[in-house]
Amino acid sequence: MAEGTDRPLHHLVDDSPLSDPVLVVGLEGWVDAGYGAGAAVAHLLENGETTLVATFDADVLVDHRSRRPVMHLAEGVNTGLTWPSIELRRSRDLDDRDILVLTGTEPDVRWRAFTAEVVDLAVRLGVRLVVGLGAYPAPVPHNRPVRLATTATAAELAERAGEVRTTIDVPAGVGAAIEERCAAIHLPAVGLWAQVPHYAAGMPYPEASATLLEGLARVAGLRLDAAELHEAARTHRERLDDLVATNIEHTRMVHTLETAYDAEREDQGAGAFAPAVGEELAAEVERFLRDLETGGGDTPGGS
Repeated sequence: MAEGTDRPLHHLVDDSPLSDPVLVVGLEGWVDAGYGAGAAVAHLLENGETTLVATFDADVLVDHRSRRPVMHLAEGVNTGLTWPSIELRRSRDLDDRDILVLTGTEPDVRWRAFTAEVVDLAVRLGVRLVVGLGAYPAPVPHNRPVRLATTATAAELAERAGEVRTTIDVPAGVGAAIEERCAAIHLPAVGLWAQVPHYAAGMPYPEASATLLEGLARVAGLRLDAAELHEAARTHRERLDDLVATNIEHTRMVHTLETAYDAEREDQGAGAFAPAVGEELAAEVERFLRDLETGGGDTPGGS
């Protein structure tokens, strides 16, 4: 229910029976480096038939001054607006198992009321596990496998879900609030966070999306096809290889990231949400990103 009212924030459209469903939280608006989570959610919804299960009241939950609708103009004629929305949709994996996907805009207000209704609805629909997807920029190289950091409602689930775990205080998105609510009622929940190279965080990074889908499949016991994303990731990695190879400083920087990455694999608890390298390297990463955008920097044989 909405805070201070008897009116619910959601409208259930389809209450058809589900078979042991998993709920995937993929709301937009919080950190999503390389569009890793967004592309993974899109892949879940685009590969197969989906149905609308529930809608949430975006007029109550979203500040339209900060998340404005998009106006569509055709030869000067306003043909309509696309408004921010929050929906719960039903998809299926390759074995026809049910997946519920919470998609759309992260609410601006009433997080406690929203998360309460999301989790209550999940319980009503028989959800067995809640999985949040995200991606964040990290000091890691593009030529190493993407690692998953985790947040979870239990240590065993965190250990099973991802490769990187840590102890730290960080700003939270609404997915973390949903996790907290799940923990209160003992509904298992986990957040999967793909680490995306700092210097590639501003462009699509399909390997992050593929790794998130594989992590989802592993922790939820699903069968998902990420072949298309893996193919896109190979092409993207080759492009980054070519860009790095044209600049000696960038080659050295990536080598330093490789060394740090390989060392961290010996200590699985390190480097999840905190920078794994010093300020000097972080500044070098920022310079690297600027050089990629402008085509600047020293090239082999140049100055």
